[in-house]
Amino acid sequence: MSVKSVAHLNFRGDARAALEFYRSVFGGDLAVVTYKDSGDVREPAEADQVMWGQVTAGNGFHVMAYDVPSRLPWDRGENSFFLSVRGETAEEITEYWQRLSVGSAVIQPLGPAQWAPLYGMLKDRFGVVWVLDVVSPHNG
Repeated sequence: MSVKSVAHLNFRGDARAALEFYRSVFGGDLAVVTYKDSGDVREPAEADQVMWGQVTAGNGFHVMAYDVPSRLPWDRGENSFFLSVRGETAEEITEYWQRLSVGSAVIQPLGPAQWAPLYGMLKDRFGVVWVLDVVSPHNG
């Protein structure tokens, strides 16, 4: 038996744009079901918003997202979660960093850290905080 956890991001009307952006960064396939597709339209203005969506890529990247309906409470919050991407090479992480950083606010510039050959943190244009690093053996 095995278990896999997947980050599930919640938005208020930006889920499709966020998923499309993440697909442009990491590649892979985008799947989206809207409230209209599912027959669960309670607010006509939200019919085309994402009830369920995900990006899955052959490189192991997988993220899910949806638009929280206006009838439910939602608050982006501050530092409520980080999405971590760990790669095996500096080239791989640098490429993702360059793509994710478009329109972002850099929190920690990409560079060497005590615990990793390469580490950086940024908040993307959708308000999601990403931590990117190169995996290194623990030498504690």
